[in-house]
Amino acid sequence: MSRVRHLVLVLGDQLDLDAAAFDGFDPSQDAVWMAEVAEESTQVWSSKQRSALFLSAMRHFAEALRAAGRPLHYRRLEDPANLGSLAAELQAALATLAPQRVLMTAPGDWRVWQAIKACIQAAEPSTTALGEAGLGPELEVREDRHFYTTVRQFAAHAKGRKQLRLEYFYRELRQRHGVLMDEGQPCGGQWNFDADNRAAFGPAGPGLLPARATFEPDAITREVIELVNTRFAHHPGTLDSFAWPVTREQALQALQRFIEERLPLFGRYEDAMWPGEPWLYHSQLSAALNLKLLGAREVVDAAEAAYRAGRVPLASAEGLIRQILGWREFVRGVYWTQMPAYAERNALAAQHPLPAWYWTGQTDMACLRDAITQTLAHGYAHHIQRLMVTGLFALLLGVRPQQVHEWYLAVYVDAVEWVELPNTLGLSQYADGGLMASKPYVASGKYIQGMGGPCSQCRYDPALRSGERACPYTTLYWDFLIRHQTLLSQNARTALQVKNLSRLSEADRQAVQERAEAIRSGAVGAAA
Repeated sequence: MSRVRHLVLVLGDQLDLDAAAFDGFDPSQDAVWMAEVAEESTQVWSSKQRSALFLSAMRHFAEALRAAGRPLHYRRLEDPANLGSLAAELQAALATLAPQRVLMTAPGDWRVWQAIKACIQAAEPSTTALGEAGLGPELEVREDRHFYTTVRQFAAHAKGRKQLRLEYFYRELRQRHGVLMDEGQPCGGQWNFDADNRAAFGPAGPGLLPARATFEPDAITREVIELVNTRFAHHPGTLDSFAWPVTREQALQALQRFIEERLPLFGRYEDAMWPGEPWLYHSQLSAALNLKLLGAREVVDAAEAAYRAGRVPLASAEGLIRQILGWREFVRGVYWTQMPAYAERNALAAQHPLPAWYWTGQTDMACLRDAITQTLAHGYAHHIQRLMVTGLFALLLGVRPQQVHEWYLAVYVDAVEWVELPNTLGLSQYADGGLMASKPYVASGKYIQGMGGPCSQCRYDPALRSGERACPYTTLYWDFLIRHQTLLSQNARTALQVKNLSRLSEADRQAVQERAEAIRSGAVGAAA
């Protein structure tokens, strides 16, 4: 066969026909390469929802490539010849196809990037028609146009800063790209409406909620569901409710439904929870964004247009835009400028193992049971459930942050390492010592109760810090303050919390610490 000129490598989170890697694509001499491999579901114990979403979206994208007339070399997971890892499959493809150049859009995972580079460097030189040794393929990595900024631009912003803060970076991007700006000033006269976006639902609850955009599994997705249930039968979660968008067209429908039906109240109830209600007013678009079925600019532009048309309040539009134009870009910059050392950071020296019930939901703490069983059923939890329920408990308990990271990467359908790792280690677990968050986000069970957590359905009382009925969050909150008193007293944002320790007698402290030790031992918290 004739030698391939350009082999375009497409990863499972790069499902965009207009990606930079396709610029200049010539079907007569170029080809696309994709591979499903077991390693991507086993390097962390990937949930069935997450594996199914990636596999179904990849197979649908393969159909889109074929429809676009782009020659495709695609290895399916169940192929008997499948070698099991991305590196092995790529190495075999390079030997067979002998491309002059490998093109790809910048990847989102350090581990995958290292594997690809090693494969290219180890590729055998091809042989010319005259039997002369040729050169191995060149690797060309192109910018990911789904982002507003490049890693180099973020590095320039971060240079010389001991701490990285979202607010300053976010304002820079608003100004640079003219988002929610009027004559050089932020719409509404302020940059941030976070204070307006912290309402709880109150005793009556959220009332009638807009229906979630769902997509009935087609033949491709049903095939994937059967494959995942067979191949990864012992992995966490179920696929009974699988209804995520897996194509570009479905992702656009989900975006439109969100803008029209849920964005108006998204901002106000952004931090609220309610028992048995996983979706509320959240977009559920992060998976489609991270797979590149949607572009960040599409979502931001749609939200701004809805505000300017008077269909949604400014606080809601700004709240969503801050998550995408601000936070999403920010964590990507942190990841790529700090890796690989960032993944091993553990500023609080936390060493406790992750409780086994994080993988089952079998705990007698109602808020954790609600959040984890929901996560296993749908591969989804909104950001407050992640930060202030599952993440907060792990932080207060003192779980080794790398185990928390592996759990988040495994169970959520939108988990790609560039976005998940900084959110977990930096924001949730404070393992980077304050590089990207100004304080550890710690609170007692009263916070969860105030935001609509299922405390009335729980055996524990958020108001109690010791004793058999004490909420484990409240106990561990006070224990955390005791254990990290020196560190927290030096932080202006947590110094007041530490001062509250003076209200505790020595007997109170001892009771808290004894109860905390019982929680850590597993004597408290696991379902009976």
